[in-house]
Amino acid sequence: MSDPHDLRRRLVRAHGDSRDRTDGYASADVTGWWRDPGLLAALGPGLSALFADEEVTVVLGPQTRGTPLAALVALHRGAGLVEARKASAPVEDGVDWWESALPRDYRDDPIHFRVRRAVLAPGDRVLLVDDWIETGTQAAACRRLVALAGAEWVGAAVVVDGLEDDARRSDLRVRSLLRDAEL
Repeated sequence: MSDPHDLRRRLVRAHGDSRDRTDGYASADVTGWWRDPGLLAALGPGLSALFADEEVTVVLGPQTRGTPLAALVALHRGAGLVEARKASAPVEDGVDWWESALPRDYRDDPIHFRVRRAVLAPGDRVLLVDDWIETGTQAAACRRLVALAGAEWVGAAVVVDGLEDDARRSDLRVRSLLRDAEL
């Protein structure tokens, strides 16, 4: 599936949504994207194409849903994969970590990500890949990890852009396959 318009149509059709709930726990259901093998196979090349003009040595995926998408992009680009682990994830003793904490994400939860120091280095060019961006806080926390390592932030490739702040979108260099209004 090399047609970007076909990819967009299939993403919209396979998306589930509970944002009309009134209990305050509305969320997007992206599991339909994982179920369709053709769509899944197209996500790596589709997200990678958003930054086709950039050299990338590492693809960074925030735990949980960003990691499988980042793996698809890393495979497509021939780049390394790094997972930004949430603070709640267990860590190994004796491992040095880059850590980044920011106040709140889209659910009003504190953001705390970490990556092993050994997997990001000066000279790396890092592309963040995730399923959705709402406030940009998680992307900003990941960009801070990249800066701590002395690596270079390329940008953020996301399936759905829900940012309302154009300045934040520009600052984080967000490019997307869809805008949330299209769903």
